[in-house]
Amino acid sequence: MKYHVKKIALASEGKRRMEWADREMPVLRAIRNRFSKERPLKGLRISACLHVTTETANLMITLKAGGANVVLCASNPLSTQDDVAAALVKHHGIPVFAIKGEDNKTYYRHLEAAIKARPEITMDDGADVVSLLHSKFKMYLDGVKGGTEETTTGVVRLRAMENDGTLAYPIISINDADTKHMFDNRYGTGQSTVDGITRATNILFAGKTVVVV
Repeated sequence: MKYHVKKIALASEGKRRMEWADREMPVLRAIRNRFSKERPLKGLRISACLHVTTETANLMITLKAGGANVVLCASNPLSTQDDVAAALVKHHGIPVFAIKGEDNKTYYRHLEAAIKARPEITMDDGADVVSLLHSKFKMYLDGVKGGTEETTTGVVRLRAMENDGTLAYPIISINDADTKHMFDNRYGTGQSTVDGITRATNILFAGKTVVVV
């Protein structure tokens, strides 16, 4: 199995953190239990370009439980958790191509590694895999059945491709789903805002009066 992570010895810590995150993901856990019995994705090749975090890791494990052959690369080198990348490789046998802080050349080499797995389904966050498939790796397009796109930036790029008549396969815009707006854009952003203020100012909220305008 080919992979490229920072240090495989980080896997034990990554495994612990993934298990911790899994405790807060009951819906995905229920799907994984069902998938492990029904195997609806048996033999399906999936290449995912997403944030390599504990949450994404549990999604990848779920897809594999469903029978898919999964390859993961990073959509944002700055968000990559090296211990998680190592744990997916060592404990779950999932090829991962991601190193926190990787340079631009390495980033695109990792994208290419995911594409060379000849995906039937792509999972993108920013449409970099889709763009590369439609430019440098057009020879693989015939084998792609469909894909998903996570974020607004990627959806804008894909809609431009669709308007130009160059988008070669159907892609589901996850960004347009009501649950995405509810849990990510609304509540997720709210959580991130509070966290950002805390980290930037180093203030303790206990005992404070907070006014939101």
